[in-house]
Amino acid sequence: MTQSAASGLNKGCSVGALTPPARQVHLAVMAAFAETGRAPARGELERTARAHGADPAAVLAELAERDVIAFGEAGEIRAAYPFSPSPTPIRVSGEGGPVTYAMCAIDALGISAMLGRPVTITAAEPGTGRVITVHADGDHARWDPQGAVVFAGTTGDNCCHAADRTCGYINFFTTARAARTWAQANPTITGAVLDQARALSEGVAEFGAFMRTGDGTSRP
Repeated sequence: MTQSAASGLNKGCSVGALTPPARQVHLAVMAAFAETGRAPARGELERTARAHGADPAAVLAELAERDVIAFGEAGEIRAAYPFSPSPTPIRVSGEGGPVTYAMCAIDALGISAMLGRPVTITAAEPGTGRVITVHADGDHARWDPQGAVVFAGTTGDNCCHAADRTCGYINFFTTARAARTWAQANPTITGAVLDQARALSEGVAEFGAFMRTGDGTSRP
C-alpha cells in the first residue's frame, strides 16, 4: 500500500510524482510481477533506466526515497507495492496470470483493478490461521466468510518504509470481533477496522491506475 488518504495510512507518494525515467522503471517492475509473479533483477532495472537516458543509481534512489519500491541491503527488491517478491499470508491468483503475493490486504484488493482481470485472494487470519477468500473483479468483490473485514494498522513510525511500518499490520480477519481482539492483544499497533466496501474502495483508489501510462492506456 503506497498512499491512503481515506485511512490516513500514508505509505508513499503517488506514482504521478515520479520523474519519467523512474516511472518507466516502476512500470517495468509492475509488468514483471503481473506477467511472471517475480521481481526483475536489479540489472534489468538498471538497463531500463539507461534506456530512458537516466542514471540507474539516481532512478533507483528516487524509487526508494518515494517509497514506491523498497530495496534490501543487497539491492534486491523486497517490496514493490502491491506485490511482495517473497511469500506473505496473502496470496493472489487469477486465470491466465501467475500466483503472486500481496504486501497487505489493501494492496491485494487493488490488484484486480490494476491488472484489469479478476483475481482470487486467499489470506490467513493473524493469530488463528483461519482462511479468508475474496474473489475480486475490479470494484466488485465476493467475500468468504461474509462477515470478513480488514484491520488497517500501523506502527506510527513515519521514518521507515511502509513495508516495515504498515504492511504487516493491514490484514484480513474473519469478523470485526476477531480484528478487534487481535488489536487489543497488540496495543503498539494503532488502526481501525474497515468494512468490505471501505477496504475494497481503498485498494481500487490506490492501485487502479497504477499501470496506466501517460496517454491513458494500460501497460500489460
